[in-house]
Amino acid sequence: LFDLDEAALGLATGSRPSRPLRSRRSRRRRALAGLLVIAWVAAGAAFLARREAEKPAPYADMPISAWAPYWVLPEATASIAVHGGVLHELSPFWYSAVGVATIDFSSAAAAEMAPAFIAAARSQGTKVIPSIVDGMAKGTMAALLADPALRTQHVQTIVALVQRNGFDGIDIDYEQFAFADDRATWATTRPNWVAFVSELAAALHSSDRQLVVSIPPIYDTGQTADSGYWVYDYAAIGDVVDRIRIMGYDYSVNDPGPIAPIDWVRSAVRAAKKAVDDDSKLVLGVPLYGRNWVASTTGVCPASAEGTTPINQSTVGELAAKRNVTPVHDPVTAEAGFEYRLEVTDGTTACTQFREVHFVDEVGVRARIDLARVERIGGVALWALGFDSAATWSAIADVARPPAP
Repeated sequence: LFDLDEAALGLATGSRPSRPLRSRRSRRRRALAGLLVIAWVAAGAAFLARREAEKPAPYADMPISAWAPYWVLPEATASIAVHGGVLHELSPFWYSAVGVATIDFSSAAAAEMAPAFIAAARSQGTKVIPSIVDGMAKGTMAALLADPALRTQHVQTIVALVQRNGFDGIDIDYEQFAFADDRATWATTRPNWVAFVSELAAALHSSDRQLVVSIPPIYDTGQTADSGYWVYDYAAIGDVVDRIRIMGYDYSVNDPGPIAPIDWVRSAVRAAKKAVDDDSKLVLGVPLYGRNWVASTTGVCPASAEGTTPINQSTVGELAAKRNVTPVHDPVTAEAGFEYRLEVTDGTTACTQFREVHFVDEVGVRARIDLARVERIGGVALWALGFDSAATWSAIADVARPPAP
C-alpha cells in the first residue's frame, strides 16, 4: 500500500516532496493503526455487550433459612413468631456429638427451651433441621470416621435422633477437621468424611429426611495452602447431600477487620460453584454479627479489662449509643463499623483502650443476598436468628422467597 514510486505520486524524477515520503508513510500507518484500534475496541465492546446480554438474570428472590444458637433461643423463638413465615429451614444449634453413639444438648438450658422453639417453628410450617457440632477432642472425630464400623454406628445414632424427634433432617457442622486437627491429616480425613456423609445421606434419604452440611469456604478446587479448607471435598460432598451451607464469615477473628468482606464472599461462592455440579445445592451463610476488638492500649489495664467481645445487630445500637458514636457503612466491604476510646481502671491501675468495631448491618445483609441472587445459588442461611434486627427484615423483605405450601 505504501510502496509508491515518485511517478505514481505525480513527481518528476529526482524531485522530492515538500516533506519526506517516510513521514507520509508514517502518517498513513498511524491512521491505519488508529482505525484498527477503533475497530478492535468496538468489536470488544460488542462482544462484552453480547456476553452481558447472554448472562442469566439474577434470581428475583432467595429462600431464607437460619441457624438458632442455644444461647439466644428466647430471642430466636420470639423472632420466629414475627418472621417465621418467610423462613424455609431453621437449624437450632444445640446438639454436640461427644461420642460415637452419644449426641447431647450443648446446655441444660437448651434442653429446657427446645420444645417451645420447635413448636414455634412448626406452627409456621418451617422445616426443623437441627445442627450437630463436633464436641470431641482434637483428632477424635477424624479417627472415628476412619473406622468403617464406628462410622456406621455414628450414622445410625444420628438417624435415630432425627427419627425419634420427627426432624426434617440434620445439619452436620463438624469443624474440628479444619480448625483443630493438623493440616497434615487433611488428605487422610478428606475421603473418610465423604464416606461418612455418603452413608448418612443414603440412610436419611431412605426415610425422606434431608442432609445439610455446614463447612468453611474453599478458594479454588485445588489442595494447596491457598485453596482454603480443602479437607472438605466440595465436589464429592455436593454429589450426595441436599445442601452445602458455605460459612461465609469469620474472615477476621484475632485481629480487627471485616467479618466477611463482600469480595472474599464472592470468591468463596464462585469457588464452590466450580466444584459442585448443582448450584442449587449451595447456600450462603450470612452473618448478622460482629466483633468489638481492642486495637491498641496505653497504660496498664486491670485484670478486669475486657478483650475482644462479640456483638450482633440486636446489641450494636446500644453499644454505639453508649459510646456516643455513629456506625458508618463501608461500601467496599459491605459492612459497618466504628471506633472509640475506653478508659478502664480498678482504682489501682488504669489504661486507655482504643477499640474497633466491625459488624454486618442490614445493608450488608441485603448485599450478600443480592450476591446470592446474582450467582443464582440455592439460598442463604442467616447466622443467626436471635441476632437479627427489624431493619434487616425490612431490608430483605422484597427478596425473601415465600416457602412452598
